[in-house]
Amino acid sequence: MDKLKILVVDDESRMRKLVRDFLEKQDYMVIEAADGEEAVDIFFKEKDIALILLDVMMPRMDGWQVLREIRQYSKVPIIMLTARGDERDELLGFNLGVDEYISKPFSPKILVARVDAVLRRSGAAASEDVLEAAGIRIDKTAHQVTIDGELVELSFKEFELLSYFVENKGIALSREKILNAVWNYDYFGDARTIDTHVKKLRSKMGDKGNLIKTIWGMGYKFSADGE
Repeated sequence: MDKLKILVVDDESRMRKLVRDFLEKQDYMVIEAADGEEAVDIFFKEKDIALILLDVMMPRMDGWQVLREIRQYSKVPIIMLTARGDERDELLGFNLGVDEYISKPFSPKILVARVDAVLRRSGAAASEDVLEAAGIRIDKTAHQVTIDGELVELSFKEFELLSYFVENKGIALSREKILNAVWNYDYFGDARTIDTHVKKLRSKMGDKGNLIKTIWGMGYKFSADGE
């Protein structure tokens, strides 16, 4: 299978190198752009870019302008990188069609995890048939879960929920994101249904239920390695 191509756009060469090194370790092909104009030129020239990591503050053409330009022609997944922690910026990004939003400084490990997750959601990366973490084995084809070799009986939604947590391990997930991913965008129920399902899922997982961490006021995170 050909390597997926990621365009990294940032005017700081050290930041581009840091991100490139981590992505290349995960077998992605990385193309760099030092400003917005160069990014737009590369995007339309290359044609097969799978995802864009896009800095906001850049010379010549900033990230918002690049985003608007590309969104006129393409729905390619875009993750915005910014030094600001301003909620207004984040809302603007999502309104313009950003897939994810990461504030600097960030952990490269978490960045790579988010890239993986966004590509899975977009269908660009093939979803693995078997997921494994901390003694938990999820076989999507057989729709079975084993924990330390023991079969665990889960409902359909519990299975989907656990799969989503493991696919996004180390990433803080809001209740809204979980609803959208597991119950789909057309679900109009109460976010409390997530808490109910998580409680049941934890109880069925025994000690491994503690790997699903509650983030108060936000949602949950699956932490297999102490992330």
